[in-house]
Amino acid sequence: MARKTNAPSERTRLRRLNQRGKYDAASVHAVLDAMPLCHVGYIRDGAPAVTPTLQWREGDHVYWHGSSASRFLRAAVDTPVCLTVTIWDGMVMARSGFHHSANYRSCMAFGIAEIVDDPAHKEASLEAMFARWFPGRWPMLRPMTAQEVKATTVLRLPLNEASVKIRTGPPVDDEEDYALPIWAGVVPLGIVTGTPVDDPRNIKGVTAPDHAVNFRAG
Repeated sequence: MARKTNAPSERTRLRRLNQRGKYDAASVHAVLDAMPLCHVGYIRDGAPAVTPTLQWREGDHVYWHGSSASRFLRAAVDTPVCLTVTIWDGMVMARSGFHHSANYRSCMAFGIAEIVDDPAHKEASLEAMFARWFPGRWPMLRPMTAQEVKATTVLRLPLNEASVKIRTGPPVDDEEDYALPIWAGVVPLGIVTGTPVDDPRNIKGVTAPDHAVNFRAG
């Protein structure tokens, strides 16, 4: 069961700029629910490796998936992993190079990766991913075949050892530098949703559904 208190573990405790850290479930969930792209770190053949993939959260677990033939997923099963998600919110421009920074929201979760073996549970988890990141899409798709379910590996990680680190606001300069005639501030950054581009092999007359036309990331 995921930790409900604000107590960090030794691995998640922020040592530097610890005022930016949060350890409660609501803060962890908020970052995971805002960004599908994650990076999973693990050990493969005795060496560290990090792989990007899509993640989604169900309750107190974070899930990710890939091909059953994936060396990455096979290496991650039942082993310690570290899953991270970062949202880049802005470039922070200060009056000195030393104090330039970035505004961001990040989450780091540690634990043992668990494989979802049951086919029904696996398919339900994939449907949950679509509900989170492709809302409205799953009901219009053809059903997954048994072979497709078998060819897909789903892993999950309990969120009982996770932390969030957030930076917001303007630059923090040395007090004497505020008198310098140098512009300082924040350049906001974000994900932009564009206009859907039709697959050239769409059947004539098939148009983009509302969930594509009005898609909103995060």
